[in-house]
Amino acid sequence: MSDVTAWWASEITRIAPGEIALRGYPVEQLIGRVGFGEMIWLMLRGERPAPWQAALLEAALVSGVDHGPQAPSIAAARMAATCGVGLNSAVATGVNLLGDVHGGAGQQCMEVLADIRARAADGQPLAEVVSEVRSRFRYVPGFGHRFHPRDPRRDPLLSLVERAVADGLVAGDHLGAALELEAQLAPVPMNVDGATAVVYAELGFEPPLGRGLFVLSRSVGILAHAWEEQRSGARIKGPIPRDLLADYTGPAPRDL
Repeated sequence: MSDVTAWWASEITRIAPGEIALRGYPVEQLIGRVGFGEMIWLMLRGERPAPWQAALLEAALVSGVDHGPQAPSIAAARMAATCGVGLNSAVATGVNLLGDVHGGAGQQCMEVLADIRARAADGQPLAEVVSEVRSRFRYVPGFGHRFHPRDPRRDPLLSLVERAVADGLVAGDHLGAALELEAQLAPVPMNVDGATAVVYAELGFEPPLGRGLFVLSRSVGILAHAWEEQRSGARIKGPIPRDLLADYTGPAPRDL
């Protein structure tokens, strides 16, 4: 029997008749006393965050919630919602589009910052390390934006990190690496993926969790858009209005 009960052994959740404990805390004690951002931290890290940690995490999660219907993940969820599927399927459609290209830049930037930080810690000058690292990329993840000349989410996020550094709460190594990258890439500024990468890295999250946290954040926007589209009553909306057709670039009409 022990082999069976150990099959899905977990440090996260304890379940028994009439009992649910998450990381050791009875769920009835968490309800109404712990915020959702704090709960995410507890579930991922095993302990409750300090208030400043919860505030930084919350700010990063808020920043990535939505970027409008032109974002592929949002557009796909909206189209799915007009096809008669449930909200769960519409949300899953959007979330499943979050991959290396659309949704992966935060994790990729965290990996770049970790590389820079490790090499600078060995004594190599930061500016030299950054110059070598950025030369490997055509586009450095976390910098530049196809729509915003300057991402409006960058400044408030980095201001919060700078305040945490000034208060001695985080080391600031990842922030320093990101700012040096930005200086060398000028006039290309950091975007939200770079700024959240700094937040998550300074908070001690591993790079794969950077993507996971972005998925959690963006799923809120995906849900809101899918719900809005579902309530509109529209049916089978494609990527462009019905009176328009995509350009055809194949062979001219021909007989068999």
